[in-house]
Amino acid sequence: MSVVVAGGGTAGHIEPALAVADALRRLDPTVTVTALGTARGLETTLVPERGYPLELIPPVPLPRKPTMDLLRLPGRVRASVRRTREVLDRAEADVIVGFGGYVALPAYLAAGRGVLRRRRAVPVVVHEANASAGIANKIGARLATRVLAAVPGSGVAKDAEIVGIPVRASITGLDRTALRAEARAHFGLPADGPVLLVTGGSQGARSLNEAISGAAEALAAAGVSVLHAHGPKNTLDVEQSNAAAPYVAVPYLSRMDLAYAAADATVCRSGAMTVAEVSAVGLPAVYVPLPHGNGEQELNARPVVAAGGGMLVADADLTPKYVADTVIPLLTDPDRLAAMSAAAAGAGHRDAADTVAAIVLEVARAAENAGPTDKAGGQR
Repeated sequence: MSVVVAGGGTAGHIEPALAVADALRRLDPTVTVTALGTARGLETTLVPERGYPLELIPPVPLPRKPTMDLLRLPGRVRASVRRTREVLDRAEADVIVGFGGYVALPAYLAAGRGVLRRRRAVPVVVHEANASAGIANKIGARLATRVLAAVPGSGVAKDAEIVGIPVRASITGLDRTALRAEARAHFGLPADGPVLLVTGGSQGARSLNEAISGAAEALAAAGVSVLHAHGPKNTLDVEQSNAAAPYVAVPYLSRMDLAYAAADATVCRSGAMTVAEVSAVGLPAVYVPLPHGNGEQELNARPVVAAGGGMLVADADLTPKYVADTVIPLLTDPDRLAAMSAAAAGAGHRDAADTVAAIVLEVARAAENAGPTDKAGGQR
């Protein structure tokens, strides 16, 4: 069985793809998985690190406004689809599972027999992680055999199956309590006392950096230690006023499992993957949606917040005073933290990767049983 996963560009597209790839190998060790990506995405690092072959195709960014890039779009699509078809033929793909992003649209179009006059179509499974579906997945849903979504109401398809977001096993199987001592020692944090994890994503977030570091003195006075990933292009110089409650600032966290285990709560963005991971490990969160885009980050966090597992604060409202007045009282209230942790865990989908992988194998086997001349992309 040969599976091609298409989810490049950002970690929000790549991590679910790799989580499903891992699950496919667990369910059927004979499966081969090939990842599609572009030369400028994080997949050039993340995919090889996880042990999967990466095939690069030209990116197809979809312009949001009428510009000259819109005129160039048809040519870019043709070139990328042509290259993707070569990859599918070489991999002898039995199924494609797409997660949106720059590489997904060429994959969806290259799969169809009607579009490129292939001898057979390659069935497609689409997964939409965001609460508001992107253009690529909306198009892909029209060509797909099965359409999956993280949450209801994403707009990807009326009959989308709700499965959650695939998260890697090192996160879904994380026992925060059992790993707590090791995790805190790893980061140089005290064994006891509350710890706040701060992360603005792989590149960091200036507003989070300024608000939390600006409240460093208040956090230290309350006995709250901080583990802060400020981003590789940013720096933080925080004066340590309480050795018993240190402020540990790092550019990047390569061991998010240990970071989650060390923390009692987090202040973070609310990208779909972040919300999925934080919920899966049952970590109370103060979500600060990215103030740009179409508001999808706020939508991503709403189900967890409604369940009682998190709080929402606008980017402009996250200030040192907010941290002192709202975040510190949360970190110093064990009963409230425990209730939010249980609610967050209840809102997560720990089995999403296995669920998606099982569906992918089911679609591929059904197409195989249909015979080489009758395979279809399940056009809707």
